[in-house]
Amino acid sequence: MTQPDLHQLASDIKRWGRELGFQQLGITDIELGDAEIRLKEWLAKGYHGSMEWLAAHGNKRSRPAELLPGTVRVISVRMNYLPGDTQQIKILKDPTKAYISRYALGRDYHKLIRKRLSQLAQKIDDALPEDYPLKGQNRAFVDSAPVMERPLAEKAGLGWTGKHTLIINSEVGSWFFLGEIFTFVPLPVEKPEQPNQCGECTACLKVCPTDAFPRPYELDARRCISYLTIENKGSIPEEFRDPIGNRVFGCDDCQAICPWNKYAQFTNETDFLPRHGLADSDLVSLFNWSEEEFLSRTEGSAIRRIGYEGWQRNLAVGLGNAPSDAGIIEALTAKRPIVSALVQEHIDWALLQQMNPARRRKRKLRAE
Repeated sequence: MTQPDLHQLASDIKRWGRELGFQQLGITDIELGDAEIRLKEWLAKGYHGSMEWLAAHGNKRSRPAELLPGTVRVISVRMNYLPGDTQQIKILKDPTKAYISRYALGRDYHKLIRKRLSQLAQKIDDALPEDYPLKGQNRAFVDSAPVMERPLAEKAGLGWTGKHTLIINSEVGSWFFLGEIFTFVPLPVEKPEQPNQCGECTACLKVCPTDAFPRPYELDARRCISYLTIENKGSIPEEFRDPIGNRVFGCDDCQAICPWNKYAQFTNETDFLPRHGLADSDLVSLFNWSEEEFLSRTEGSAIRRIGYEGWQRNLAVGLGNAPSDAGIIEALTAKRPIVSALVQEHIDWALLQQMNPARRRKRKLRAE
């Protein structure tokens, strides 16, 4: 068997990664013992809510070689996704607008990053000798299998896990996607270059509208707006409807307030730029979309994953939190007879808020 120059190959992989649009690439081993313990403790507390897939697959999530036999290294990459000048704070503070998480304004990142990673995996295979064992078995993952993306990224030197549980990089903040290649090639492993630099800061914990962090570095997904508006397929508990405000798909508050994101870099990927005016749309306009319009305007978007019913449910909550307006009441009333029982429940709640301004003022005073 011909042995490749692994140090040269690692250097080439980083260069190829940059050429494919990744802003950083790191290589790590597959030891995730500590992360496995933390995952099991987190699951035991029930913090994953209805996301049963997080508890499935046994130990494959924390033991890459069980997911893909022969794996000895993981190549972890990141790609910036923040669109330029989306006026996120302005939109968030305008209760008539729909706030959509910045990652979902453009095309779904899964396909783009998976394609780039597959191209990188092919380059690696092409560089290996013909007689090299398991040639052609490298595999790319983008949130598509039981993979512990963030612990692997941290081990690979892409950043550290912040108190909001996301990866932060001291040079670019946290507005980036992650992806991985599992490889059987024993590439040289780098030591992590990003020590935890959160310090005494607790801004992300304090800003969370629904108090989803029981303690630093721990998220109770059942209280997280991203979970409630995306992963949760049922009714949104009433206790969270007021705090959700106008956030109709995900939430960026803990990232937006992070001091490290003053170094954030805007994306160079045109696919991640906002489409269909979603960065600045009125709640009523989106609520009035027919199912056909929803399917057409969310084609290729991560938003489509919640379906039309989830879209209407979330928008109904947003409209309930908007200032009282005859046009909103008319839109809610018109939709009610033709939607599912789930959406009707949220419309009824929204109408109650819209028709009782005094109650809304009391809620605002309590929040202040």
